[in-house]
Amino acid sequence: MSEQHQPLLSVTDLAVDFRQGGQVSHAVKGVSFEVKRGETLALVGESGSGKSVTALSILKLLPYPAASHPSGKVMFKGEDLLDNDERDLLRVRGNDITMIFQEPMTSLNPLHTVERQIGEILDVHQGLREGAARARTLELLDKVGIRDAESRLGAYPHQLSGGQRQRVMIAMALANNPELLIADEPTTALDVTVQAQILELLAQLQKEFGMAIILITHDLGVVRHVADHVCVMKHGEIVEQGPAETLFAKPQHEYTKMLLAAEPKGRPPKADLKAPVVVQTDNLKVWFPIKRGFFRKTVGHVKACNDVSISVRAGQTLGVVGESGSGKTTLGLAILRLISSQGRIVYMGNRLDGNSEKQMRPLRREMQVVFQDPYGSLSPRLSIRQIVEEGLLIQQPELTYDQRTERVARALEEVAVPADAMDRYPHEFSGGQRQRIAIARAMVLEPKFVMLDEPTSALDMSVQAQIVELLRKLQKTHDLAYLFISHDLKVVRALANDVVVMRNGVVVEQGPADEIFENPKTDYTKALLAAAFDLKVTAGGAVSQ
Repeated sequence: MSEQHQPLLSVTDLAVDFRQGGQVSHAVKGVSFEVKRGETLALVGESGSGKSVTALSILKLLPYPAASHPSGKVMFKGEDLLDNDERDLLRVRGNDITMIFQEPMTSLNPLHTVERQIGEILDVHQGLREGAARARTLELLDKVGIRDAESRLGAYPHQLSGGQRQRVMIAMALANNPELLIADEPTTALDVTVQAQILELLAQLQKEFGMAIILITHDLGVVRHVADHVCVMKHGEIVEQGPAETLFAKPQHEYTKMLLAAEPKGRPPKADLKAPVVVQTDNLKVWFPIKRGFFRKTVGHVKACNDVSISVRAGQTLGVVGESGSGKTTLGLAILRLISSQGRIVYMGNRLDGNSEKQMRPLRREMQVVFQDPYGSLSPRLSIRQIVEEGLLIQQPELTYDQRTERVARALEEVAVPADAMDRYPHEFSGGQRQRIAIARAMVLEPKFVMLDEPTSALDMSVQAQIVELLRKLQKTHDLAYLFISHDLKVVRALANDVVVMRNGVVVEQGPADEIFENPKTDYTKALLAAAFDLKVTAGGAVSQ
């Protein structure tokens, strides 16, 4: 077989074991697949299915010797990478095979500028320095769509948006013209419009460089658009694989069918327009001063929220959508009086704006929040009991130990977490279970208003659907008012009665969810919908398949 027709990468019977203490866990079992030149292969499955472990094994990036390969071959251009020593692997890593990761903020060095991070790769692998390295860096940044690249050379990661950081990571990965790019959940943390841009960029660069791509993701919507071949993984094994078109049209395995059907579905129940207004804002403003010079003079303001007026009734969900930096989370934090603001904030008929922290404390019990990242929002040092009961200790100190235990058990059971697990720690639970625990922490205080800040974006599609169902059930049981902040419009459609679309701190469109989704008025809303649902905007302004 000629080199052109041989697979670029061939993985055969790969197994990965992890040893901790005297216990061995089988993370990957008998995985086999091939990647051809110029092809995109997608590894899909839920968290814990073995996708990332399989990909990391290709370049032997697992924590050895804790990880081992009882069997398997990883053949790349005729050599078995599993047999290579570290010196030979250094020749392949970053040159022939490169990798980009899900969260660029943790992958990029926070202390180094963009120029230094890309320049370091060019220096190590190509010996380019100073002028030549800068010229190549500018060329790469331009290729990945960083506008005014020269002005970004001195920027640090925290000064870039999520999409810009991911573009920098792609530029670093492409610096040495690799033959294979491994992309591990490269769009999960990004807005729908930015996600579409990154996918389009990868497809364009793949065509230009002729490279193969292994795409690791749990988002089948992404896979449908970019993959040539798909491998579906479950519990460390490939349960189904084949051409993307065939697999989506006629899935054979029950697990694949479940993944394809796992998207959040349905619509929220109709809100009672006569229900009391729980939260209302009028002309809410959050402006952050821009200070410059030796005397730190205020030279302007970042208008994170500007003249925002909303209301949420009991039993209603108000969805707040928009790209990163649009002011969604700032709005929620201002309503909870966790940041300073101007304008009226009314809770259950009482003005909150101007309230001191002491005046707010009794209301904290009734106004709760669930955060985006279930891994970061739960203290790893506290047991589940301690996490959920913390609010009770502060807000209801009169409760006895047994009363608190009963309340914690009830809250956990309501979110489908076994009460007998309350003495375990967060690391012993999956991402979906952790988010259920975070919801239990909010619900144990019996709130009237809950701010949900991207509560499903870090979760698998099937788990997202479960959390949406759980939130619906809790809302119906307790007549809760939700402020649901998200860039995932599919989840918003399944949960929200009304929608507010924000851009650059301003509300550009708001109204009933059905009206916003079926007949958007602004170009920005149309762009968000088109990116989320793969829709087309007709000449009349409506959106359709």
